[in-house]
Amino acid sequence: MASDHLADFFNYLSIEKGLASNTISAYRLDIEKFFHYLSTNQLSLENVTPEQLSSYVAWLRGMENREFKIGESSIARNIISIRSYFTYLAKEHKFNNPSSNFKPPKIGKRLPKALTIDQVMSMLNIAGTDLISSRDKALVELLYATGARVSELINLNTLDISTADTQAGTTTTVKLKGKGGKERVVPIGSFAVAAVNDYLVRSRPTLLKVSTQKALFLNQRGGRLSRQSAWNLVAKAAERAGLSDQVTPHSMRHSFATHLLDGGADIRVVQELLGHSSVTTTQIYTLITIDHLRESYANAHPRSKF
Repeated sequence: MASDHLADFFNYLSIEKGLASNTISAYRLDIEKFFHYLSTNQLSLENVTPEQLSSYVAWLRGMENREFKIGESSIARNIISIRSYFTYLAKEHKFNNPSSNFKPPKIGKRLPKALTIDQVMSMLNIAGTDLISSRDKALVELLYATGARVSELINLNTLDISTADTQAGTTTTVKLKGKGGKERVVPIGSFAVAAVNDYLVRSRPTLLKVSTQKALFLNQRGGRLSRQSAWNLVAKAAERAGLSDQVTPHSMRHSFATHLLDGGADIRVVQELLGHSSVTTTQIYTLITIDHLRESYANAHPRSKF
């Protein structure tokens, strides 16, 4: 049966395609939803038709499907996951592929929400002096200093931060491992360096339970800080700063990119710093900058009516 090849498929995604574990987990959940649909409707995976795939999308959108009801962007990803699985089965195991013309819905580009510089500063400047606050400040500083994804930051080890003397002076860098295992090196400024050093000197030795622990950011049990904990501490930092909108680690990444472009950074440099494989992905941030310019122009120019 085609379902017997699932383990091989996920190994293929990890080893051959080099997808991140979070992405593979999303694929797994998508395919589980599809199998649930097939089971509920007594359908066989081996005999799925294009019409049944269309019915599946309608099922996802349907109000009667309250347990699994999801938005359009999730539906689009779901379709991509299923299409990838059928493509794999057709290529590796000679199965019929009913998904050749199975297209995900077009999702309009949503501009990422960026904080203002003052809002970021308020998050960074309002912090306690206890050991956990020292860790949290270091993490938020690094998020904004590097534009890292939260998964990249929590997977950092102490040896991923290094300092070197160059002709321009002393430079501290962070080695991040992005999607597909691709590594990039991002420089960080003195504020982030100071926050990280304070955490390494004051907090991490106290949190450390096992001397062989390599993780940079530790929880109170001495293990690697989790993704959810990182989200929670960013949200709490925003709450302490009096920010009403939801703030996530990704908000810091958006702010990093937007503020760089607003400050005149070259889009190719921002692409490299963010770890985007294509500059097209980075260009969405230029739309924010254009909107900002348009707003400033409209407010300042006496004949700015559009």
